Amino acid sequence: MNAEAQTEPGTRLHGGRLVAKRLKAHGVTKLFTLSGGHLFSIYDGCREEGIDIVDVRHEQSAVFAAEGWAKATREVGVCALTAGPGVTNGMSGIASAQQNGSPVFVLGGRAPTFRWGQGSLQEIDHVPFVAPVTKSAATASATDEIPGLVDSAMRAAAEPPTGPTFLDLPLDQVFMEAEMDADAPAELPDPLSLEPADGAALEGAAELLRGASRPVVMAGTGLYWARGERALVRLCEELSIPVFLNGLGRGCVPADHPMFFARARGRGLKEADVALVIGVPMDFRLGFGGSFGEDTRIIAVGSSPPPRAHPREVAAELYGGVAATLDALRSAAAGGPNRSAWVTSLREVENEKRAAEQADLADDRSPLHPMRLYNELSQVLDRDAVVIGDGGDFVSFAGRMIETYEPGCWMDPGPYGCLGSGPGFALAAKLAHPDRQVCLLLGDGAFGFSGLEFDTLVRHGVPVVGVMGNNGIWALEKHPMEFLYGYSVAADLQPGCRYDEIVRTLGGHGELVGRPDELRPALERAFASGKPALVNVLTDPSVVYPRKANLA
Repeated sequence: MNAEAQTEPGTRLHGGRLVAKRLKAHGVTKLFTLSGGHLFSIYDGCREEGIDIVDVRHEQSAVFAAEGWAKATREVGVCALTAGPGVTNGMSGIASAQQNGSPVFVLGGRAPTFRWGQGSLQEIDHVPFVAPVTKSAATASATDEIPGLVDSAMRAAAEPPTGPTFLDLPLDQVFMEAEMDADAPAELPDPLSLEPADGAALEGAAELLRGASRPVVMAGTGLYWARGERALVRLCEELSIPVFLNGLGRGCVPADHPMFFARARGRGLKEADVALVIGVPMDFRLGFGGSFGEDTRIIAVGSSPPPRAHPREVAAELYGGVAATLDALRSAAAGGPNRSAWVTSLREVENEKRAAEQADLADDRSPLHPMRLYNELSQVLDRDAVVIGDGGDFVSFAGRMIETYEPGCWMDPGPYGCLGSGPGFALAAKLAHPDRQVCLLLGDGAFGFSGLEFDTLVRHGVPVVGVMGNNGIWALEKHPMEFLYGYSVAADLQPGCRYDEIVRTLGGHGELVGRPDELRPALERAFASGKPALVNVLTDPSVVYPRKANLA
């Protein structure tokens, strides 16, 4: 059948084809999945409609790939999980998407309705345990309900606040047919079309910002989902406001922009008189609000009110279209004091701290210091490379050292901190941007969660380059535990394990690096190989990341 041909009104279509038609209407081109009998009709529908079926080795990776697609494209990422253990295996990915505000639509297989409660294979009611970590969770009770339920779930995922949605599809409902037209056009909300925040609130916030002599911006993932990066650049340039970024906010102001700062964040947030907190919660990453000075007046900006109360009082709350709000705030807050001395003082701190890192960047030790690894990697990465972090201390070093110049070029697990997300993110990022470098940074611990997805990358011909920091320990746990107790347990892995040989056995390119002078040539060979690759770099387990974040 011609996938481009529309069906005539009144044509009978099975439920899986109805799913696929509505996905196609919303512009979906990829379905991430792991094969399961409950999903066969959906696969058949996607095949007929020209939607690529990308199968992985674990359902968790299917969800992470859907989230990676959302992060790379700012479209809704879609995955399908078979009934029972398929859905439960995907739960960590769904919870991660919720905490990242990632627009992901999860299709779940389900035991047939006519056998419900009789003990069918993999029978379990998913909705009660999926609902708390999704924006919506529903079960199709009839085949003719499916198109409307798909439309509703896609819309809910894309509407502010963005997040994951779930639709359960009983086996009998997706195999049965219904007579209906499923080719109606579909449209999802455009965050750039949203109205700015309430005028009175804007006026009060603008007055605060206009009078600030030491303002800062702290922006994060919500800015990215709201497509607010251009508005933020205009604001920080015209009002001379230093900008700090975390999460998916990284790259929304280029790392070489004169208003972007990273190392001076501690001083900048503490000494600010007014802070614009845009699309980022005041969670553990911001000391639950304690990262700001006691007298800092905080203006919270977002697409919608936060799901929980702010941990400290805010001076103003601006909820609405983020881009429109920032543009309105920029215009209304013009004419404030000269802030050049404030910007210069932070640049001096930034330069001083970067200068203090030079010794670590040039460290000649073997095994390598992680900072030396990232110094070498930075000389190989393109400006628009997509970099994915999957690990603990190794990725914490990456968060400090990797410079991001464009939106969507940095991905990490986010505040949920679920290891194993990296290969799924990388798979999707490379499918979305086949002409860009995609570099997966992973610890040896993280490799154990989803390292077999290198088989997925090989099977689908997706040349992601992995760079492993292999220190043979769970550093994020080992060092703090030894500091607290003088010993550590359950914190050691195999030293020098040849994960590169695993990747070579799976059909990829693999190399082991033990000395600094070996690293850059190995990285260049990996990117030139045209294969999924892993550069397994032995790093010094005695290096302790200078961590300040709290667990509670």
